[in-house]
Amino acid sequence: MSSPQSPQPWQLNREHSVPIHRQIEQQLRHKISSGEWPVGTRLPSQRKLAEQFGVNRSTVTQALEELASYGIVAGNKGGGTHVVNSTWNMLAANAIDWSSYVEAGAHQPNLPAIRQINEAEYQTDMIRTGTGEPGPELLPMTAIKQILNHADEQLFLGYEEPRGSLALRQQIAIHAADMGIACSPESVLIVSGALQALQLIAVGLLARPSSIVAEAPSYIQSVRVFQSAGIRVHGVEMDEQGIQLTSLQQQITQHQPGLLYTIPTFHNPTGIVMSPARRNELLELCRNQSLPLIEDDVYRELWLDEPSPPPLKAKDTDGNILYLGSLSKMMTPGIRVGWIIAPEPVIQRLADIKMQTDYGSSGFSQYVATRWFADGYHQQHCEWLRAELRVRRTRLLSLLERYFGDLAQWSVPSGGFYIWLELPTHISVHRLFHLSLKEGILINPGYIYDRQSAHHIRLSYAYATIEQLDYSLNRLRRLVDQLLHGNKS
Repeated sequence: MSSPQSPQPWQLNREHSVPIHRQIEQQLRHKISSGEWPVGTRLPSQRKLAEQFGVNRSTVTQALEELASYGIVAGNKGGGTHVVNSTWNMLAANAIDWSSYVEAGAHQPNLPAIRQINEAEYQTDMIRTGTGEPGPELLPMTAIKQILNHADEQLFLGYEEPRGSLALRQQIAIHAADMGIACSPESVLIVSGALQALQLIAVGLLARPSSIVAEAPSYIQSVRVFQSAGIRVHGVEMDEQGIQLTSLQQQITQHQPGLLYTIPTFHNPTGIVMSPARRNELLELCRNQSLPLIEDDVYRELWLDEPSPPPLKAKDTDGNILYLGSLSKMMTPGIRVGWIIAPEPVIQRLADIKMQTDYGSSGFSQYVATRWFADGYHQQHCEWLRAELRVRRTRLLSLLERYFGDLAQWSVPSGGFYIWLELPTHISVHRLFHLSLKEGILINPGYIYDRQSAHHIRLSYAYATIEQLDYSLNRLRRLVDQLLHGNKS
C-alpha cells in the first residue's frame, strides 16, 4: 500500500468556532477528495498526525473515527489506517486504484525496518544511535560559509559536462594520487553520492539475469539497488581480517557472480579493516577469477589509531576495480558529491546513463567541493574530525562497559563511525527495535544488513551527542532486562 511520507502543511484556526477535531477531519477529507490520498493510501500514524497538527492524540482519534463512520477510512489490526472509499471518487465508476500501480513498480520497497528508520530519523525528538553521518556539531559550517563568501567567476550554475566539473575531477585525481591511486580526470565520474554510483553500475554494467557477491553483513544488503535491477546479492562470510576467501571462492563457483562489492576499510556495519595480507590474497583471487571488484572506500580517512592501509585500487594495474569515494562522511552528506574512479570506457558508459537520469550532479555542489579540496579545507577538517571522533569513541566504549559489559560483546573499532554490538541470542533485537522506538530511541538492528545478524546492533559515535548516547544506552539496557525477564517468566 502507498503511504504519505512527508509532513503536511496543516493549519488549524484555534479561534474558529469549528471544533479542532472537526477541522482536522475536514483537512483529511480534502486530502482524500483531491486525490492526493487515493483509495489504498495508508494514513500517517495517529502519533505522527498529532505531532503535525500540534494536538493531543485523542483529538486525532476523534477525527479519524468520524471519517471511519462515513466509510472513508478503516483501520486494520497492526496495519494502520487506510483510505478504503471516497464518496467523490466512487461516484466515478472508473476511479483509479493507485495502490495497484505502486505495488507493481519495478523498484523493490525497502525492508519495513528501514522504512521505519528513514521516517524516524526526521522526528526531532528521536535520538539516533546508529546514524551513519557526522552530527550537526561536526559539520564544517564555517569553512563552507568561507567558500561561499569568496565565490568567484568559477561558480558555474548551468549544467556540467557528463563526467562532472573538470576542475573537481582534477582535484579528485590529485586526492587519489595522495592515496596511491593513479588516475586522470578522464577516468573520474562525479556522482550524487556513492549510492548513485551503485545504481549506475547496477543498470549499466551487469547483464540480466546475474548476481554479485558481497560481505555478509553489508551495507549493500540494506538498500535495494541491485535487487531492483534484477540482480541477486549473495553473502560472503567475514572474519576479523575481512572477507573470507574460502567462502568467496565457494560463492564464485556456485553463482558465477558478475561483481564483488566490498568495503575493505572500516567496513559498514562491523568496522572491520581488511588486513594487508588479506587484501593481497583477495586481489590475486579476483584477478585469477576475472572477477571485477567494487571498492566502496567512503570511510577511508576516518582512521583514529593509525593511517588506513592503501586502497585496493592502489594496486590495480589491470583496471579491474571500480573505486567509490564520497564527501558524505568527511564533509557533509547534504552536499551529495561522490565519485567513481574506473577505466575510461566504464566512465563513459556510466556518464551516459547518468545524463539520461538526472542530467548531471549539482554544479553548485561541485563548485563547493572543488574549493573544499583546492583551498586545503579537506585536510584541515579531516584532522579535526578524527580528533573529535577519538573522544566520542572513548566515551561510547566507556558507556558500553557500564551498561552492557556483563551482557554484550563488541570490538574496539580503529576508525570509522561504528561499533558492532552483539547481544545474546535469546534477546530479540526485533522486539528491542520496536520498544526503543516507543521510547524515542532509534537503533539500527543488525538484521537490516544480513538476516544472520539478527542479534546485533550498529551503534554510531558520530551523530548523537554523548549525553544522548548515555541516556539511550541506559534505557536500552532496561528494555533488554525487561525482555530477559519476560523470557524467564
